[in-house]
Amino acid sequence: MQSIQQIQDQIIDEFNFFQDWSEKYQYLIDLGKNLPEFKDSNRIDSNLIKGCQSKVWLNSSFDNNLVVFEADSDAIISKGIISLLIRVFSGHKPEEIISANIDFIDKIGLNNHLSQTRANGLLSMIKQIKIYALAYQAKK
Repeated sequence: MQSIQQIQDQIIDEFNFFQDWSEKYQYLIDLGKNLPEFKDSNRIDSNLIKGCQSKVWLNSSFDNNLVVFEADSDAIISKGIISLLIRVFSGHKPEEIISANIDFIDKIGLNNHLSQTRANGLLSMIKQIKIYALAYQAKK
């Protein structure tokens, strides 16, 4: 099983393959299109991430001491961003998620290519993922 840092390093390598940001955006959009099917029953207000301009739903479950995330969005860039975050965090222990140093966003230059509202949304997504991890850790 790969660590959160190893997955981030993989994402950095993938994005470094592309020369310009139009290619990187297209890759981000393609990643979003590959998100697993998100059940309509999970498209509920309590799964909506507050602070996102577009609608982003994040659902989590806790199985075998691992947090599993599923998500969807009505916006293609946001869907790509949440797909990256799920790839990084899903399937890890709560304490790993809570203590993770998220550096891939800076290293792929994503933060420099997002509008202020999208950047705020990205922070809200990470915050919500960590809140779920804290809740599962407290339950143990």
